[in-house]
Amino acid sequence: MARAPFTLAGHTVMPGQRLQIDVPVARLYTHTPLHIPVEVVHGRKDGPVMLVCGGIHGDEINGVEIVRRLLRSKAINSLRGTLIAVPVVNVFGFLQQTRYLPDRRDLNRCFPGSEKGSLGGRIAALFRDEIVDHATHIIDLHTGAIHRTNLPQIRAQLSTGSETERMADAFGAPVILNAELREGSLRHYAQNLGIPVLTYEAGEALRFDEWAIAPGVKGILRVMRRLGMLSGEQRRRTPAPAELANGSSWARAPIDGILRPKVRLGARVAKGEVLGKVADPFGNDEGEVLAMADGIVIGMSRLPLANEGEALYHIARFDEIEEAETAIESFQSSLTPPPDAMY
Repeated sequence: MARAPFTLAGHTVMPGQRLQIDVPVARLYTHTPLHIPVEVVHGRKDGPVMLVCGGIHGDEINGVEIVRRLLRSKAINSLRGTLIAVPVVNVFGFLQQTRYLPDRRDLNRCFPGSEKGSLGGRIAALFRDEIVDHATHIIDLHTGAIHRTNLPQIRAQLSTGSETERMADAFGAPVILNAELREGSLRHYAQNLGIPVLTYEAGEALRFDEWAIAPGVKGILRVMRRLGMLSGEQRRRTPAPAELANGSSWARAPIDGILRPKVRLGARVAKGEVLGKVADPFGNDEGEVLAMADGIVIGMSRLPLANEGEALYHIARFDEIEEAETAIESFQSSLTPPPDAMY
């Protein structure tokens, strides 16, 4: 029996067809229309419907490049199921190179949205109705905020033997955070519908970080293979198993001043270790940024200027820290260029 066509935003995609769709989202006050760009790849054989989206925060552009490379991958030419690829969800923020919408709302706190609500609520409702509700699985692509960078990591709500855990394990990021759902987020909305969701966090806002992009593409393809959407085996060596963090916290600036970092992203640190020093421009006052626990640095500020209390180093805690360190070292050694060029 021939597979049924796939319908999205009023457009019909036939089995074996790829179609780019512009989903009308709003108008600028100049009367210029804005659209959410979508490409649908509808395979000839039945399978899951995978949504891969980037740019929910408009300045997080690594995901845009990940989606582009995914769509150019030869692997998806023999796709089973359907791929919905959305490089930029928050087109307003993307145009203005900002995380937020024009009304300063965070789109990833607006779900499920409302057709009669704020701009964020309206966009969330549109994205929900026209795109998200069609998916059986979701990978949501993010980076650190402006002037902050993240070690490649998966954030998901995990339970033993769940489909989400199976996806997270397949992705191949060195670290998995068992993260609580945040109300208003895409992950919160979809997970409550029973749609498994991975959030991939890697790199820094407003930058293309190759060490974050290339593993993101490979990770998505691994998940699609695990779900039976792609045939064949991973050609390159399988990454070291990801390590599950049992918690995380931020080390903060003890005083106002200029940060001199002592450790880098991915470093193993011990409780009480000096991560950096903050001093005023004259060096009269100086304070140490200390690790609160043994762990791995999975996020850090890239801006040396710090206000007292500002989050500077994100430390993940592990039951088996040696295994976590090994997973990160294995990940870094697989990168081109070499790990030292990452920073």
